[in-house]
Amino acid sequence: MNLQIDAIRLQRELDELAAFSEVLSPAVTRVVFTDHDLQGRAYVKRLCEEVGLKVREDAVGNTFARWAGAAPELPAVGTGSHIDAIPNAGMYDGTVGVLGGLEAIRALQRAGYQPLRSLELLLFTSEEPTRFGIGCLGSRLLSGLLDAAAGDRLKGRDGLTLNQAREQAGFAGSLDSVALDRDYYSAFLELHIEQGPLLEQRGVGLGVVTAIAAPASLRVTIEGVGGHAGAVLMPGRRDAFLAGAEVALAVEAAAKSTGAVDTVGTTGVCNVFPGAVNSVPSGCYLEIDVRDIDQVRRDAVLDRILAAAREIEEKRKVFIRTELINADSPAECGPQVVAALEESCKQSGYAYDRMISRAYHDSLFMSRVAPTAMLFIPCRGGVSHRPDEFASTEDIARGAHVLALTMAALAGKINSETRGA
Repeated sequence: MNLQIDAIRLQRELDELAAFSEVLSPAVTRVVFTDHDLQGRAYVKRLCEEVGLKVREDAVGNTFARWAGAAPELPAVGTGSHIDAIPNAGMYDGTVGVLGGLEAIRALQRAGYQPLRSLELLLFTSEEPTRFGIGCLGSRLLSGLLDAAAGDRLKGRDGLTLNQAREQAGFAGSLDSVALDRDYYSAFLELHIEQGPLLEQRGVGLGVVTAIAAPASLRVTIEGVGGHAGAVLMPGRRDAFLAGAEVALAVEAAAKSTGAVDTVGTTGVCNVFPGAVNSVPSGCYLEIDVRDIDQVRRDAVLDRILAAAREIEEKRKVFIRTELINADSPAECGPQVVAALEESCKQSGYAYDRMISRAYHDSLFMSRVAPTAMLFIPCRGGVSHRPDEFASTEDIARGAHVLALTMAALAGKINSETRGA
């Protein structure tokens, strides 16, 4: 099979997609269900339809573009990622997996390949937690790990619920309809930038992911007693922000206490009320992210943070309320999908490393639906979620090439004895 990736076209499409943004290049802001997100979705759908893919959308906006195989009744081989971007982000996170997946399918079409199983590109809704405070919204619903009641329970900072926001964006229907059958996909692959420095440091062009770390998220609300910055004396203060600062330091200490490089803890949001320089803070709100490839170790860190919060509450005479938003399980990638990726790397003559994903992705939840694996390409300096996020055209094309070969191998590995399996 003479498989050729059109790297120039793929780079041009990445550049064009980046232009659908609330901020100017090189920064990208594309929050789910905003005008720029909908414009980006329309752009991707148009590209898919141009090459004959059948496009459909579900009730939360997950978008499927299918190339029907010779045996369409069989579970399909899927690939894809997301196009939403956190505020002031870069242009490669997620989009490489969407547009790279599309180019992989186009390359197979150009090479005259005829799939037995259908091949499907999947654009996930809201991988980023920017609007509704929970990441991988679309894939959680696809995997059945998020119930339909989340449509009214989840609310953005603009006051709109998930149901209100999706309906305004044109996505109707019950969220109960989103979950996929367990035999919908025979395999799923996600091409992605590493978002870390290891591949670049090692001089290796590809990473085959064998496991994906899982997040846990906490919301912490602290109520203290406010007052005038000059009139409230230090011995009597019940400063909500200082209590919050101690909680944030406790997060760092708990993560470091495991001694494992794969344990990380971050306090990424800190809002102080009333937010005046001459007022003692009476309120503080934190959002905390804890991740690990080892669930037992990750949950032990959560326990340490909660214990520290109780101690801080008593010491500083404030009220601390904690809310566990999610505590997901890590994922082992599907051995057969990992093996197929490795074989494609070898056939292509590309060096690769086996590695874990310390960031979590939609593939974490797709692994509950089908055997799943990820393919990483390097990103400069390991930088991501910043405007200077960068992946070279050559590395992107290399990833798309291996993705295409792997999809072809997985879609074709079926015989008359296993039809309908």
